[in-house]
Amino acid sequence: MFMGEYKHNIDTKGRIIVPSKFRDGLGETFVITRGLDQCLFAYPIDEWHLLEEKLKKLPLTKKDARAFTRFFFSGAVECEVDKQGRINIPASLRKYAVLDKECAVIGVSNRVEIWSDQAWTGYVEESEESFSEIAENMLDIDF
Repeated sequence: MFMGEYKHNIDTKGRIIVPSKFRDGLGETFVITRGLDQCLFAYPIDEWHLLEEKLKKLPLTKKDARAFTRFFFSGAVECEVDKQGRINIPASLRKYAVLDKECAVIGVSNRVEIWSDQAWTGYVEESEESFSEIAENMLDIDF
C-alpha cells in the first residue's frame, strides 16, 4: 500500500526522484499514465494488469468507455527507476500534469500520483473545506 506525501523537483530533462518508500512497491519497472484531476498515476505492473482487465470489460459500444480507455492507455508508458532513484517522465505527460519544477508525489493505496506542487496545494486547500461533506456522501465507510 502506498501512503504519504513527498516533495521533489523535476529537472529540465524530465527526471524526478521516486521516494524510496515507494520504490519497492512500484518495482524496477512500472506504468505511468494520465490520471484524473490533471495528475499522473503510477501503477506497479501487477496492479496495472488488474486495471487493464477491468477496463477490457467495459462495453465497446459505450462512447464514454471508449473515450476513457483511449485517454488512459494512450498516455501509458513503462518507466524504469535509474541508479539514482529517478524516472524520466515523457514530455507529453509532463505537459498534461503541468510538471515544470516543484512536484508532489503522493501515495494513494494501490497507486502513486504525481502532481505539480501548485495543483496539489490547491486541491488540498479546496478539499479540506469540504472533507466532512465528502465523507458524509461516501457509502459504507466507518472510521
